[in-house]
Amino acid sequence: MRYTQLRSFHAVAATESVTAAANQLNVSQPTLTTQIRQLEEEYSIELFVRTGRRMRLTDAGRQLQQITRRIVADEADARHFLTESRELRTGHLRVGAVGPFHATEMLIAFHSRYPGIEISVSVGNSNDVLQDLLEFQSDVAVLAYVENDERLWFSQYSRDSIVAFGRRDHALFAPERSGIRIAELHDEPMVAREHGSNTRRATEEAMAKANVRPRIAMEIGSREAVREAVASGVGFGFVSSAEYIGDDRIRSLPVVDAEIFNYAHIVCRRDRLQSRLISAFLEVTETLRRP
Repeated sequence: MRYTQLRSFHAVAATESVTAAANQLNVSQPTLTTQIRQLEEEYSIELFVRTGRRMRLTDAGRQLQQITRRIVADEADARHFLTESRELRTGHLRVGAVGPFHATEMLIAFHSRYPGIEISVSVGNSNDVLQDLLEFQSDVAVLAYVENDERLWFSQYSRDSIVAFGRRDHALFAPERSGIRIAELHDEPMVAREHGSNTRRATEEAMAKANVRPRIAMEIGSREAVREAVASGVGFGFVSSAEYIGDDRIRSLPVVDAEIFNYAHIVCRRDRLQSRLISAFLEVTETLRRP
């Protein structure tokens, strides 16, 4: 087995096309095809199912792809270390985040210090963002909740209260009210975030502790869509105070008798802490950290 064979396999696995992979690696298609065939024959294993022009991974191929992702990430780190100066004039930082608020302020500060670094951001729920980080699809992540995992390094960046919000004509969110008690939400129609959302996890824990059970009228995987559903009168919702975007139709109130918080944690793989790009990002965010 040679590294060129693994590199060829990884390129085809990522693009599902010999043509696209050959263009990406700047090699001929026959060369690429030969390298993959030799890898399959040497180990008597089928890595791809060939359907027309597409190359689909078998179960064995998907398992090998998990390994080659680590190899490619390590290769990128080595190339970056060997070819770039300590000033990080070029490179590509991939960030996963559960929401844009905290990630944006971090990336603005990082870009100000390292303007030559390309930055890409993918936004999703906690489960998806964490999976991308573990599979080397992102370099760092901004997550609300992190379970102890020996593969991960993480540090709390901030803590923000979670507030309830509803239509202004909803009795619980009337203009004369300055807060809401958690028991008042019992049996009220609610617009909930999807499972995997930290906002949902934190609020469900607080309501279960108070023996409060709202009626889930709708479940939506987007803050913006939750806000629109609440503004349309479907029910009340929860959101981090830092990410609340109000308008004339809705009103937010603190939950006065329950401590419900949304956290932002900076997370990376422990085995990539020495990456110059990741360590530079951690250094920048350390100057922004809020208690």
